[in-house]
Amino acid sequence: MPDSSPSSSRPPQVGRRTLLGAAAAATAAPVVLGSASRAAAAPAPRKKPRALPGGGDLGPNVLVFDPSTPGIQARLDEVFRQQESAQFGTGRYALLFKPGTYSGLNAQLGFYTSIAGLGLSPDDTTINGDVTVDAGWFNGNATQNFWRSAENLALVPVNGTNRWAVAQAAPFRRMHVRGGLNLAPSGYGWASGGYIADSRIDGQVGPYSQQQWYTRDSAIGSWLNGVWNMVFSGVEGAPAQGFPNPPYTTLATTPISREKPFLHLQGSEYRVFLPEKRTNARGVTWGNGTPRGTSLPLTQFYVARPGVSATTLNQALEQGLHLLLTPGIYHLSEPLRINRANTVVLGLGYATLIPDGGVTAVKVADVDGVRLAGFLVDAGPVNSPTLLEIGPRGASRDHSANPTTVQDVFIRIGGAGPGKATTSMVVNSRHTIIDHTWVWRADHGDGVGWETNRADYGVVVNGDDVLATGLFVEHFNKYDVQWFGQRGRTIFFQNEKAYDAPNQAAIQNGSTKGYAAYRVGDAVTSHEGWGLGSYCYYNVDPTIAQHHGFAAPVRPDVRFHNLLVVSLGGQGQYECVINDTGSPTSGTSTVPSTVVSYP
Repeated sequence: MPDSSPSSSRPPQVGRRTLLGAAAAATAAPVVLGSASRAAAAPAPRKKPRALPGGGDLGPNVLVFDPSTPGIQARLDEVFRQQESAQFGTGRYALLFKPGTYSGLNAQLGFYTSIAGLGLSPDDTTINGDVTVDAGWFNGNATQNFWRSAENLALVPVNGTNRWAVAQAAPFRRMHVRGGLNLAPSGYGWASGGYIADSRIDGQVGPYSQQQWYTRDSAIGSWLNGVWNMVFSGVEGAPAQGFPNPPYTTLATTPISREKPFLHLQGSEYRVFLPEKRTNARGVTWGNGTPRGTSLPLTQFYVARPGVSATTLNQALEQGLHLLLTPGIYHLSEPLRINRANTVVLGLGYATLIPDGGVTAVKVADVDGVRLAGFLVDAGPVNSPTLLEIGPRGASRDHSANPTTVQDVFIRIGGAGPGKATTSMVVNSRHTIIDHTWVWRADHGDGVGWETNRADYGVVVNGDDVLATGLFVEHFNKYDVQWFGQRGRTIFFQNEKAYDAPNQAAIQNGSTKGYAAYRVGDAVTSHEGWGLGSYCYYNVDPTIAQHHGFAAPVRPDVRFHNLLVVSLGGQGQYECVINDTGSPTSGTSTVPSTVVSYP
């Protein structure tokens, strides 16, 4: 998400990514034995593929430290120098710390870098020091600090406050900050984030310049301020409901949540912990030490390395293995097909899937309990009808007891090179939980243009009873979110309409000016949303008018709480907030127009 200041400079152009080739392991055709004089020869029976092994080495881009490892700071600095400004580069890293105490460290995180502890609780791994995100690479502007994460660590910040100045796709999960947390860059420049879950911040959280933020199932000492849209659900110590002034949307609990799977050590054995589902959740899962859930040995995972083929990955899935995607870029000649209930696909270090030839990257069957977490899907140059499909069309099974979760799964169209996809994410399965996603049609980088990285729709929800907690969807050519399922719920939504619309006609939607950022289908009778914001910045044609940010049928059980639309510097305007309700934005003042309750 670029700077909201109209006078800001555009980002430095980063060289186009060199695509990494995939090893296409095609199955050999059956061999026919015998000479031409033989009338017919029966084909040899096809050999069953050799079973793939589970477990294995995590590869060169997973760096594992223990308190006795020499030169930790130097290695952290080396990775940061490489990744600090590599917004569309190919480097991917996971920095893992074994349980213990570390002192004198400052882990600065650049692009595609994840840092995590390997204990069952954040307090098992303590860093007397900082895990820092700042914006020196972009002149103090933090609005492009994407694609990095911190998980499962306790921090004792050197000066009492840790700096985490991030934008989208930068989760802060299962963290214990024994002090304060500053969400703004040095100098308090522009910032546009962000997401915290299952974390405890003993001191104050200071958003300062952060435009919006969502915090879920956590505990905080206090919260300093709000700019446009600060949303809390299940957060002990959250500020009281106050929207629009102060702009706080506060829910006492989160209706349903299930924390992201994570890697941990049991002795010297790597395992993956699967937290259990919670209803009406509040506070952290690890407050009494060991979290509730189950743990799987790494031997039940196919540990994938970049270059492995989609055929092999699907063989592993068919064989009954889960997938652990080590850091790197994976080209897919066919979709990953997840047909088995309770399958886990966990990425490390922003492992990236690129579908080739217009295929869908991931297809999930209508089964219970699939967990997708921690990876990036990057559209390829040939248009994909969809990139991520949760359940087939018409899926209708009840998954309320054991839903599928999509967590820290990010989608990008363009930026690293030309990419196209008609629809990025389609959710057909009932009861799916989308817990923190950023679905982004790139507005800067390589391969960017109104038709160059064409992507009409961001997220389409057809399944009933779907819950989204932390939904970031931006810049699509038409609708960013369309919701056709019944009883859907969204807690926190952040959106920008596409910057690069060439003129009013390009976004005309029948008789309506523009496509809503978030549309609820006409047949929906029950839907609810809390803390939803849409912004416009039509920098190609600032005269463009967007009729509304939100569209929904007018029914008593289709309800919205705390909506806002913002014109960034007067580059385009909204006429209404939702349907025909809400004051227009006007002039060059970047001031939200709000609706507290609808209808």
